[in-house]
Amino acid sequence: MRFVDEFRDPAKARALLAAIDELAARSDRPLQIMEFCGGHTHALFRHGLLDRLAPAVEFVHGPGCPVCILPRERVDRALDLAARPRVILATFGDVLRVPGSRGSLAQARAQGADVRTVYSPLDALELARAHPRREVVFLAIGFETTLPATALTVLAAEREGLANFSLLCEHVTTPATLRALLRDPDLHLDGLIAPGHVAMVIGEAPFAFVAEEFAKPLVISGFEPLDLLHALWRVLRQWAAGEARVENPYARVVRPEGNPAGRDAATTVFDLAASAEVRGLGPIPGAGVRLRPAFAHRDAARRFHLPEPDPTPETTPCGLVLKGRLRPSACPHFGRACTPRTPLGAPMVSAEGACAAYHRFAARPAPEATR
Repeated sequence: MRFVDEFRDPAKARALLAAIDELAARSDRPLQIMEFCGGHTHALFRHGLLDRLAPAVEFVHGPGCPVCILPRERVDRALDLAARPRVILATFGDVLRVPGSRGSLAQARAQGADVRTVYSPLDALELARAHPRREVVFLAIGFETTLPATALTVLAAEREGLANFSLLCEHVTTPATLRALLRDPDLHLDGLIAPGHVAMVIGEAPFAFVAEEFAKPLVISGFEPLDLLHALWRVLRQWAAGEARVENPYARVVRPEGNPAGRDAATTVFDLAASAEVRGLGPIPGAGVRLRPAFAHRDAARRFHLPEPDPTPETTPCGLVLKGRLRPSACPHFGRACTPRTPLGAPMVSAEGACAAYHRFAARPAPEATR
């Protein structure tokens, strides 16, 4: 409890807010700061920081929600696989409600498909042990935070010789996704707050290009309110001084070199330089994660002869939300046709989605607007 209190100290928060206000007052316009991670978006809402900091600072919500960036055609491919006889498809809970073009995995389960919710890829491996005559496929999503766990699960399956376990791999890497965002000519940012749990794995160096190539300050942050305020203060301090570098005040968790053991496991099992289709951003070179040839027999797409899906055109503004170019509350579907009970897109489904955060914490549309 003492640890939690340390990072929620009101006196420290007031001092940081005063320092942030002083720096932001030097600008003649609202400062645009992107928090890449959906976990940061929800924390900003949950602790009331967005209201307190507006209008001097405008947070631009990034696409760092692994469920949200899963393209519809990838959901469709998982639906096709779940419909196969003898297949058990396992994945994280939020993924089940992401809509594809023909429904969701939750709907497929209601219609008889064997779709299981797991909390770890190791849970999927346990399903493979318990059902040796079934094919267990883990739909693997996430940025570098979950990638080592998936890699270690594959290595465990190899050691045990579990032939009935495979992956439908939809992992995405953070630096390449961030680079694609920064190349968007319509996105004008003054600085970025980077996800501490990703940096815990990859370290500080992979973020250096943000400062070196794009001249933007970047600060790695944890998820407590004082973490976020401290990170924002450091971003604005760099901005005010005309500087751009990577800072890591989250040193209690993030080492400069990250987690070498986790990275080694990931690079042993996966090629981290493939291309990936990312919802809202399109194809991104270097953002994709694919099993290396030595583990290709664990590739469910190859095992079940699944064709590479063609990109499905967006029918909702979700892509603009994921790029930070449309606030969820400005979407014509928000709170009307699109709610957590009836989501039209992934950002309203995920526990880290920006639309879900707005719906839970921000003002809803007036009742007459929903009729």
